Amino acid sequence: MLMADAVWTVEDHLAQGDERTVALWHRFASILEGFGPTTLSVSKTTVTFKGSRRGFAGARPTAEALVGYFDLMRELPADRRVRSASRFDRNLVVHHFTVTDASDLDAEFVGWLEEAYAVGNGAHLRR
Repeated sequence: MLMADAVWTVEDHLAQGDERTVALWHRFASILEGFGPTTLSVSKTTVTFKGSRRGFAGARPTAEALVGYFDLMRELPADRRVRSASRFDRNLVVHHFTVTDASDLDAEFVGWLEEAYAVGNGAHLRR
């Protein structure tokens, strides 16, 4: 008898974090939802936030940090929160981040997320 693949939920991801990193995830989600409508797509590796056109950011808490990504139409200058950046296609760069403290989610980071939200709503297609 074949077992169906387990369906991952937001709660499954939150169970992987501790109180601090789960709070960071909730703050991250609140920031993104504050820009406008989003939908969630949950996989085993992350919780992805989608705009009207595509996924644009995702994250999951771990025992040490909030780890995730966001897509921008440019590569950011070096920043301690951004672990790596790689070109997804000619218009998009995927930035992988690690956040360890609420102060990491500062105005600059929120600005990056707002840019990513625009990508989720098709800004990269109007270039």
